[in-house]
Amino acid sequence: MYEYIEGEIQRRSAVRIVIDVGGVGFDLMTPPGLPFPREGRTRVWTHFVVREDSQTLYGFPDGNTRDLFRLLLRVRGVGPAMALGVIAGMTRDELVEAVRTDDLKRLTRIKGVGKKTAEQIVLDLRDKLASFTDEHLADVTLHPPGGAQAGPAWSSEKQNLMDALAALVSVGYAEKDAQRQVDRAEQEVGASDLENLVRAALS
Repeated sequence: MYEYIEGEIQRRSAVRIVIDVGGVGFDLMTPPGLPFPREGRTRVWTHFVVREDSQTLYGFPDGNTRDLFRLLLRVRGVGPAMALGVIAGMTRDELVEAVRTDDLKRLTRIKGVGKKTAEQIVLDLRDKLASFTDEHLADVTLHPPGGAQAGPAWSSEKQNLMDALAALVSVGYAEKDAQRQVDRAEQEVGASDLENLVRAALS
């Protein structure tokens, strides 16, 4: 329904972003920890999910990540929440490699992904991911219109730690366990880059 939304950022957290487009505020759920600016004008690539009891708009920093999310939704047993968790926990290249090599151990490190689901991801995505070109799978972050750049620079290390904690809680971790994971990840990779911090905490 929507290819992308472009407008002014009104609010941003680790898992949500609100974009003002001509006086209308669009509230989008986003993969935990992925880089978005906190203010200014930006473009967010979208996917719209309609259910009997809800309508949810999901937002992504680039079209390739959105397309990968859509592929994950085609896997039996994978819903939007799990797909967001997979995208947050692995880079696109890591996911492709895990599927190509039947690396179930790597896939099951993602919160909520058990062995059966990991096997289904490999089975359902092996051929589909093969059709993606290397260029399509490249980790490209689009710069938002207006000169503001998406990336770690917008957030202090303290804010990154808070956002990483919120991100883990959003994908099912108890707050105590989430704090333990974030503390470990901070020791391993530091807190200057939110995306790296969240990915390390989820691994």
